[in-house]
Amino acid sequence: MSVTPSKNLHTRGILLLIVTTLIWGTTFPVLKETVVSISPIVLIAVRFVLAALVFTPWLRRLNARLVRDGVLLGSAYLASYITLTVGLETIAAGRAAFMLSLSVVFVPLLELFLGRRLQMMAVFAAGLAIVGIGVMSWEGGGLGLGDLWIFGGALSYTVYILLLEAATLRHPPLALSAIQLFLVAGVSLIWAAPDLVAQLPAIATHWGQLLYLGLVVTAMTTITQAVAQQWVSAHETALLYMLEPVFAAIFSFWLLGERFGARGFVGAGLILAAMVFSQSQAAITQWLGTAKLPGRASLVSPVALSSTTLSSTEVLK
Repeated sequence: MSVTPSKNLHTRGILLLIVTTLIWGTTFPVLKETVVSISPIVLIAVRFVLAALVFTPWLRRLNARLVRDGVLLGSAYLASYITLTVGLETIAAGRAAFMLSLSVVFVPLLELFLGRRLQMMAVFAAGLAIVGIGVMSWEGGGLGLGDLWIFGGALSYTVYILLLEAATLRHPPLALSAIQLFLVAGVSLIWAAPDLVAQLPAIATHWGQLLYLGLVVTAMTTITQAVAQQWVSAHETALLYMLEPVFAAIFSFWLLGERFGARGFVGAGLILAAMVFSQSQAAITQWLGTAKLPGRASLVSPVALSSTTLSSTEVLK
């Protein structure tokens, strides 16, 4: 039986998204290794200047509304990167990846403040995720300042996701991404200016990691997402993005020698289960016959959110 072109494109899109999450998974160990020598804000500045330069062609057609939304989104985006990078100075990369993925659970919870109905499955998923964090933290000696920074990163990234959902209905996704990248690059470059000269030797030492973070992890995945999500539904995308913390744990073990103990595995498993429940609430409630399917699924990333309009992207990793 022949395979239809649409099925081929769908398969191609899924493979692109899996590769994207694999690349994101490498972010945490690379950041963990680099932030030892380079301050968080300098690292962010160099990374986003490189990524922004790639997106220069998409700045040709700007208007006031596009710039306004891009600046708003870029501010939330910058907040998520700062909190993540600072948090990684003190906690394990694999643990940070699982905690940052809580944005999957936070999205349906924060939608309550936008006047949307809160599904009971989302509440259950949030509770399960909190238990998972508690178990992981118990293994690591309790919650520390680094955990709180990562928790703040998950919250700020959730705000970014919700803001982007509305913005991508009005603007071309790549142009919107370009403004965000330039905003983050510009603000972080000004902020990092006093330390840049002093840290030039460290930047030169880690130029390979910085090029990888800027050109591959940030710029390239933005484009791969925008292409892939023309062929893959938002709900499928959300589920595929749950592979990111799994890949992060694998690369953290391989590159940094980090290991989860028994409690760490249990906690990570609970967080992954919470993410699945938060994204599967529509199917589960329909199966139970207790509710109608909502108009759309809760999403986990800017790309997933924008896929309904491209159909788009960019995510944190």
